[in-house]
Amino acid sequence: MLYSREVIDEVLSRNDIVDVINSYVSLQKHGADYTACCPFHNEKTPSFHVSRDKQLYHCFGCGAAGTAYTFLQEYENYSFPEAVKYLADRAGMQLPEREMTAAEKRQADYDQTLKEINKTAAGYFYYQLRQEEGKPAMEYLKKRGLSDETIHNFGLGYANITRDHLYQYLKSKGYEDSIMIDAGLVRFDERYGPSDVFWNRVMFPIMDQQGKVIGFGGRVMGDGTPKYVNSKETRIYEKRRHLYAFQLARRSKREGFILCEGYMDVISMHQAGFDNATASLGTAFTIQQAMLLKRFATKVYLAYDSDSAGVSAALKAIPILREVGISARVISMRPYKDPDEFIKAEGAEAFEQRIKEAESSIMFEVRVASEKYDQQDPESRTEFQKEIVRIVSVLPSPMERENYIESIAAKYYIDKEHLTEEVNRYGAYRMERESYEQAVRSETPQEARRREQAAERKYQPQRLLLTWLVNVPKELFPQLQGKISPEDFREPFLHDLAVKLFQQYEAEGTVNAANLINYYENVEEQKQAAAILQSSLQFEPLPEDNEKTVTEIVRKVKQESIKEQMDHLSDMSQLQAFMQLRKQIPTWKITLDSC
Repeated sequence: MLYSREVIDEVLSRNDIVDVINSYVSLQKHGADYTACCPFHNEKTPSFHVSRDKQLYHCFGCGAAGTAYTFLQEYENYSFPEAVKYLADRAGMQLPEREMTAAEKRQADYDQTLKEINKTAAGYFYYQLRQEEGKPAMEYLKKRGLSDETIHNFGLGYANITRDHLYQYLKSKGYEDSIMIDAGLVRFDERYGPSDVFWNRVMFPIMDQQGKVIGFGGRVMGDGTPKYVNSKETRIYEKRRHLYAFQLARRSKREGFILCEGYMDVISMHQAGFDNATASLGTAFTIQQAMLLKRFATKVYLAYDSDSAGVSAALKAIPILREVGISARVISMRPYKDPDEFIKAEGAEAFEQRIKEAESSIMFEVRVASEKYDQQDPESRTEFQKEIVRIVSVLPSPMERENYIESIAAKYYIDKEHLTEEVNRYGAYRMERESYEQAVRSETPQEARRREQAAERKYQPQRLLLTWLVNVPKELFPQLQGKISPEDFREPFLHDLAVKLFQQYEAEGTVNAANLINYYENVEEQKQAAAILQSSLQFEPLPEDNEKTVTEIVRKVKQESIKEQMDHLSDMSQLQAFMQLRKQIPTWKITLDSC
C-alpha cells in the first residue's frame, strides 16, 4: 500500500462519488440512486447506478462496479496511486511524500520503455521516408496534396520494404525482442524468425494527448492487402480511448470538433485550416471516445464518407454522442466521397460553407429514413412516418420535440397534430418500457448470479450473506455471534472480504462499503468486491419472508463450511463436534424487525 489506510479513506471521504462521476457522465436522480447509460459499454437504457449512500457504482448490464477510485482506474486508465492523487488534488488535499514501490517502479519503467521504443520507431519511419527507398512513399503523399510542413507536423514516415529492417534497427539500439513484441512492432515466427509488423507502408504515428507516440497506422504502398494495418493494443494504447490527431485538435480555437473516418481526411483538413479535425482509430466510434470529446466541447460535426458505409457509421455515432450530451451535426460531402476529396475539388471556403449548412442529427436521421421509403406508396410512407416517431421521441425536451415535429411535418407534408400525438404516445411507451426493463435488471442481481457456472454456485450463499451484512449490519452481526465467523467463508476472496468486514464492524460498530473496497488496489478485485457490497436487497412485503430468506442463507453458509472442513479432518473428536453442530443448524432463526 503506497499510502496509509487513513489517507486513502480520507481522500475518498472528501470526494462524493456522484460529483466525481457526474463530471464524466450525465447522472439522473432515480429513487435513492443516480442512473446513466454506462460509460463502459454501449446501451440505450440506463443500467449504470451510483449510490451516494454507499459511495459505490454498479452497472447491471456489464457488471462494472467499484468506488470513485475504481471508476478513475477504469475510465482514465489511472493506476491506483494516480487515482488517489487525482482525487486528493480535486479535494485540495496535500498527500504525504512517498517513494515508489519496487512493483510500481517496474511498471512505470516498462511503460516508459514502451513509449521510448515507439518514439524510436517513429524516428526511424520519419528518416526512411526521406531516403532513396522512401521516394515512392513521398511521391504518394505529395500526390495526395500534402505539403512538406504537413508531412513534418504529423510525423509521417515510411516502413522499409525489407521485412526485418526495423527489427535490425531496434536491435542495434539495444531493445530486447520481448519489448519489440509487446509494443506491437515486431512478430516472431518459429520457422522464419523475426519480421516487422509494418513494412512497405506509409506510416501514421498515433499520439496521446501529451503528444507521446503510442502506436501506428500503416497504409500499404501499391495494391497489397490489407490496405491498412494498425498497432495492436498495448498497456499504453487502447484504441477505444484515443482519437487520431486529438493532441492537435484539442488545442484548436474553432468551435467543437470535426469527426472524420480516416487519417488522410484529418490531415487534409488540418492542412486546409480545419485544425479541430480528429478520427477514431480503425474501429467503430466508442462511448469512451465520445466522453473524451465531451471533456473539451459540446458540439461535434460528423464529416464521414458519403457512401452507404459512411452513412451507417454516422447513424451509429449519433446516439453515442447524444448519450454523453454532445450536439451532433452532419456535414454533407455530396457529390464527393470524403472531406479530402471535397477540399481538393472545392477548397476550404466551400467546406466552411458546408459546416454552416450542416444538418442536425435528427434531421439527418429523418432524411436518411426518407430515402429508404417510397413516398408515393401508402404502406411505405406509413413505415417512414413510424420511423420518424421513433427518431423524434428520443428528444427529452418537449419544446425541442415540438420544433422538430413542426419542421419535419412541413418538409415531408405530414399532419402536424397527428405526428405530435404519435410522438407523445410512443415517448410515453418508451419511458414505460425502459422503466420496466430497468426495474427487472435492478431487482434481480441475485438471480443473475445464480446462473453462474456450477463451480461458483456453491459460494452464492456466502456472497449473499455478505450483501445482507452490508445492508442490515446492526441487526445481523449480533445474531451471528457464535454462529458465523470469517472462517465460514471458504472461497479465498470472499474469506478475505469477510475478514475485513467483520473487523470493520467490530472496530467501528458500522459498515462502510466504500472503505472496504479501498483495501484492494487491483481493479478486478475492486469490481468483484463492489459487485457484492453494492447489491441492493429487494425486501419482501412481509418481514417474515425476509427472515426466512436470510435464515436459509445463514444455514447454507454454515452447512457448506462444516462440510468442507469435515472433508479435510481426520481427528475423530473434531468430527464429532462438527456433526453435533450440524444437528443444531436447522433450529437457527434470524429475526429482522425493520425489513
